[in-house]
Amino acid sequence: MNPRQWLSAAAAAVTAALLPACDGLNLQELKPGVSTAAEVRARMGPPAAEYRNDDGSITWEFNRQPQGIDCYMITVGADQILRSVEQVLTEANFARVQPGMNRQEIRRLLGAAGQVMTLPGAGEEVWDWRVAGTIPTEEAHFHVHFDATTGLVTKTSRRVETRG
Repeated sequence: MNPRQWLSAAAAAVTAALLPACDGLNLQELKPGVSTAAEVRARMGPPAAEYRNDDGSITWEFNRQPQGIDCYMITVGADQILRSVEQVLTEANFARVQPGMNRQEIRRLLGAAGQVMTLPGAGEEVWDWRVAGTIPTEEAHFHVHFDATTGLVTKTSRRVETRG
């Protein structure tokens, strides 16, 4: 690895390590009903995706995958005032994933996956999110399996690895 590649890799590692801490501080400063859309963008940066809602509000996805374990959906009203902040990688949302849902529904519910694997032999595409483990020495993952032909959810699964 040349020095430029090493420096780039080191900067990415430091950024990944600091993002959760920055999010914690930034999210404490954002107040639903008070903070503006401009303040959200100034604190959180550009969203990974935007979802328009029927009531004129917009939901922004602030995804910390694949290194982080969070994905925040932040909703701003048509009046440009912050309505809500939700960490969507939760057990409650995992339980909402049902067979027959499509890729867009899953993306809107959980945000972009940290990794997408295509398994031609199984006829599957598997989306993987790194999520919080039950103890600090675990690295946990939540998976949504899609039929490669129809693009619809067939099942979910989990993987837990012990970190050394």
